[in-house]
Amino acid sequence: MALLGPLALRRVPRVLSIAGTDPTGGAGIQADLKSIAAMGGYGMAVVTALVAQNTRGVRSVHTPPTAFLREQLDAVSDDVIIDAVKIGMLGDVATIEVVHEWLLRIQPQLVVLDPVMIATSGDRLLADSAEASMRGLVGTVNLVTPNLPELAVLVGEPIATHWPDALDQARRLSAGAGTAVLVKGGHLLTDSSPDALVDAAGGAGETLREFLGPRVATSNTHGTGCSLSAAVATVMARTGDWGTAIGEVKGWLQGALTYADELQVGEGSGPINHFHHLWTAALPGK
Repeated sequence: MALLGPLALRRVPRVLSIAGTDPTGGAGIQADLKSIAAMGGYGMAVVTALVAQNTRGVRSVHTPPTAFLREQLDAVSDDVIIDAVKIGMLGDVATIEVVHEWLLRIQPQLVVLDPVMIATSGDRLLADSAEASMRGLVGTVNLVTPNLPELAVLVGEPIATHWPDALDQARRLSAGAGTAVLVKGGHLLTDSSPDALVDAAGGAGETLREFLGPRVATSNTHGTGCSLSAAVATVMARTGDWGTAIGEVKGWLQGALTYADELQVGEGSGPINHFHHLWTAALPGK
């Protein structure tokens, strides 16, 4: 599935998020649905885990029975044509296996995986025993979007502290898994926040495209990875071009971080402002 064929593009793509929840609305399925809507898509959601969390951390995780997860997935795909799938928190081996089997059976035309392992708060969201299953899942999607700690886990190496090292890890992951990688530099201790699309799996040679941007001075970054991956899946289903999709989402996300402090949600790392571009234009005094 990693090789992306011609897409049936839609002005309003139907995008399914498969992920966990966030009661405060900043991450997980809640963030995905906002991102999909902000990027012009129709959002749908299948819940993999009920997460008791807020902007300060994760308190507990309840995983529904895998049979119910399978019923949710089939309920959507039996009825709705899915233009893109975004996968987020899966949590354990059994959950990954159900999603993996469903992908192989349904063959969605576009799948983006955010390999959620560690929350912004530092809380672990993927069981250690599930790391091998997650690596296997990477090879069945079209794009994987790891941050630097997640990239390190996927390649079994220390966390990259310099951008060239991160690109090298992304190349190895892409070549080994046979899928494209959007590596994110948000964890770098630099004034910039680069991202890069790395595809070392194609037959035409390696593709490397960097997307540079300044680092936004805010502590409200909760759900950034969830939001980015859902947004990229949506725009890709509209445009059919990774560079166009990532470039558009990069600009939107920079604005969402710039205006994040306006929301004043929670006492920890708050959410980004998903609808900043709409509210700035529509609300008085903006």
